[in-house]
Amino acid sequence: MLVPIKWLKEYVNVDIDTKELADKLTMSGSHVDSIEKMDKGIEKVVVGKIEKIEEHPNVDKLVITTINVGEEENLQIVTGADNINEGDYVPVALVGAKLPGNFKIKKSKLRKVDSYGMLCSANELGINENVIPKEQKDGIFILDKQYQLGEDIKETLGLYGEVIDFEITPNRPDCLSIVGMARETAATFNKELKYPSISIKNEEDDISKYLNDIQIKDTDLCNRYYGKVIKDVTVKASPMWLQRKLMEAGVRPINNIVDITNYVMLELGQPLHAFDLDKVQGKKVVVRRAKKDEKIITLDDTERELDESMLVIADEKQPIAVAGVMGGLDSEVTESTKTILIESANFNGKSVRLTSRSLGLRTDASSRYEKDLDPNLSQEVCDRVCQLIAETGAGTVVKGAIDRYKVKSDKRKISVNPQRVNRLLGVKIETGEMVNILNTLNLHASYLDGEIVANIPSFRQDLNLEADLIEEIGRIYGFDKIKPTNLVGTLTKGEKTYLRSIEDKTKDILTSLGLNEITTYSFISPKSYDKINLPEYSTKRNYVELKNPLGEDYSVMRTTLIPNMMEVLTKNYNHGVDRAWAYEIGNIFIPKSAPVVSVPYEVRNLCIGMYGDVDFFDIKGTVDKLFDRLGITGYEYFREENHNTFHPGRTANIIKNNTLIGIIGEIHPDVLENYGMKERVYVLELDFNTITALTSLKRKYKELPKYPAITRDIALVLDKETLVKDIEKIIWENGKDIVEEVNLFDVYEGSQIPEGKKSIAYSIKYRSHSKTLTDGEVSKVHENVLGLLRDKLGAELRK
Repeated sequence: MLVPIKWLKEYVNVDIDTKELADKLTMSGSHVDSIEKMDKGIEKVVVGKIEKIEEHPNVDKLVITTINVGEEENLQIVTGADNINEGDYVPVALVGAKLPGNFKIKKSKLRKVDSYGMLCSANELGINENVIPKEQKDGIFILDKQYQLGEDIKETLGLYGEVIDFEITPNRPDCLSIVGMARETAATFNKELKYPSISIKNEEDDISKYLNDIQIKDTDLCNRYYGKVIKDVTVKASPMWLQRKLMEAGVRPINNIVDITNYVMLELGQPLHAFDLDKVQGKKVVVRRAKKDEKIITLDDTERELDESMLVIADEKQPIAVAGVMGGLDSEVTESTKTILIESANFNGKSVRLTSRSLGLRTDASSRYEKDLDPNLSQEVCDRVCQLIAETGAGTVVKGAIDRYKVKSDKRKISVNPQRVNRLLGVKIETGEMVNILNTLNLHASYLDGEIVANIPSFRQDLNLEADLIEEIGRIYGFDKIKPTNLVGTLTKGEKTYLRSIEDKTKDILTSLGLNEITTYSFISPKSYDKINLPEYSTKRNYVELKNPLGEDYSVMRTTLIPNMMEVLTKNYNHGVDRAWAYEIGNIFIPKSAPVVSVPYEVRNLCIGMYGDVDFFDIKGTVDKLFDRLGITGYEYFREENHNTFHPGRTANIIKNNTLIGIIGEIHPDVLENYGMKERVYVLELDFNTITALTSLKRKYKELPKYPAITRDIALVLDKETLVKDIEKIIWENGKDIVEEVNLFDVYEGSQIPEGKKSIAYSIKYRSHSKTLTDGEVSKVHENVLGLLRDKLGAELRK
């Protein structure tokens, strides 16, 4: 928010250095971003009048001007400008003048004709090109009327003083105006606020002759619409004082009608819009949601496609403005306009923000409306516009107004305890001073029965609690006056949550096993579910769609980490990385219902991916090592043949206590083809919340064995489909507590083994922790194990 100091002083009398003003306003809560000086170092530039223009005798593109600067003799100045006429008042840089950029003017000779100075453009005077009126951008700056000849141009155009750029927080839309910042300044320095006097004189006719009606059909998006009519309009350039104020505040002047609405927006904080009433069909205004596929050409000459979520201002047939964002080109005020409707409305901030974002169209109006403005301001700002239009001779105000106001915003009362104020702020402020501070902020406070009661005006919608008033008292009193003290209270030692601790330990384990951690986006493309071959009926396809995605590739929340892992592995593969081991611990998002109406469940998952000189047992060994370090036991692997993402013969579910905790296996060849990979890929996905619940970091230690072990090797011939886990389960369950190790060391299929059979060899270590075992004791247990293997699995000893 750019605030020219000269303009600010019209409402509050502060006569201090601008730097000090900025510092104190910053301390009271109005953060100053920068201070810019309007004086760009101009010297000896004065007002001149063009008395005569003659053709240059030697060059067609140059003319010789005779300039009156109020001295006895006129000046002869040669110029190439083609926008000047005799009688124009213009800025004249005299010989010896200095312009911005330390550019000095000297006597010169242009094609054998002497020139004693230079006629200046707006840009050469140091005026920012972004705010120069279009008609003044090229050529000499033509002044709007007669001024005293020889007067310093800095006084004529107000090219002096400073402009403060304030950073206004979103909760303070009342500060997005000169009056709003004047109110803050008055409170900070305990000065009187001089509010602009608003009154309309000499109204004529009746509004009913010009405007039939104003209807608000969607009152949830528009709380108030106030309209007045101006007749006998004359559209022309604004007076220089008005143009100067707008330019200093960073706004380009356009014409008197638009400039006055912009002036009042800057002065009081609410945007307004002027419609050419003769172009409003049916002389009726309807505030409604846009219709499906409805379109409008906005003032920037761009066709915009609307949808039913957007609010528009329409006449009887079509939209004439996008509410709170930009007007329509068809109802634009032009030089031929004779009757205008002044719109002063209060729109729903969220609606304006979403519409602005959806259309990719952000304006000064939308940036204010999206912050929810004070509805009680609408009549005031409209009357102010009408007043200025009448005072500048731009038109005649028609008597009467149409005001549609849904829910009136009344003052609210908030009480604050003075003792609590001092206790929380750590100061000793007199109750009377607290009341005075709140009154300087126009909060109409009084002390009654031990409480300070403040009547909160509608422009301060950010004040709702006692704590808000305490903050207001503190910032105006001065936070810099509060002496630093030691903290009072009980300090507690912070620590990580159990989930975070297990997560950190898991990362340490996986990193030590040679895996690299990856982090990916939580939102993915819906096509990712097709790439991993999920069937249409899969619950994993019940995902949350984003309303404002970055693009289709990031438009839904993931329900599995596998697509992210495959993308990372594929990228490494395509970059020539011949071996990649990676893991990620991240959230997946499961909708609570369909359609989605509330925040989804967030479930923590662990995903591991591998390719390059690895097989199923590499990733299985990684899981076993992880579970061993986390103290997770009693889990089992069960073959999974019906998961479309994985190879049907090389995939297993991981089960613990009849609960599925994850899946592990080789990625299906069709999925690999979808990703363009020619390497076998192995992936694991686990429910990390369940893993955390199963984790036991307690450890039991026992002494080293005192007694010797006896090792027996066996080679079994079994059916080819027999699972190793079934063999090992029989050995462990029937080992009579003396089986210490079971090690698989050979699997063989070949000519010496019958067709449909395989040979599996184990080394079994027997040991007792209480005595030395005899061969007889070991043989008894060993033979029992072999018998059970034969009876239950059909195993035979290989001969």
